[in-house]
Amino acid sequence: MNETIGYVMAFILAATPFFEMVAVIPLGVISGLDTIPVTIVAFVGNLITVIIVILMMTQIKAWLQRRREAKGKEGSTKRENRAKQIWQRYGLFGLALIGPILIGSHLAVIMAMSFGGTKKKMTVYMTSSLLLWAIVTAVGTHLGVEFFMFDRN
Repeated sequence: MNETIGYVMAFILAATPFFEMVAVIPLGVISGLDTIPVTIVAFVGNLITVIIVILMMTQIKAWLQRRREAKGKEGSTKRENRAKQIWQRYGLFGLALIGPILIGSHLAVIMAMSFGGTKKKMTVYMTSSLLLWAIVTAVGTHLGVEFFMFDRN
């Protein structure tokens, strides 16, 4: 039962914006969950919310615009500027690839679609990017845990 709660928590945390699966996978493995199942659960949790953001982008853009107008803000935030620099330098694919690590996958989707990315391309690129980062994180975490847990007697 405890293990099930761990996997549910990994899913929920990975699905939470700004608490990415690249943080959840190591936490899950270090807490005793198996690497492959926690990686799959975290990937699916992160991917589901990213797809929801992609599908609801029209509503999100309208909400962000109303929020900015209400606060009277016109300038860009630090994260927005970083995303725009990545976009200008590497395009949609670069933002989808680098975004989950630098600014978060959810914000990367919002930024990329605001800069002109399409729903179809964003879905393909973000799915690929999240899968790549899930594998890299899982392998790195597994090897790191094995290295540090190795009995050196």
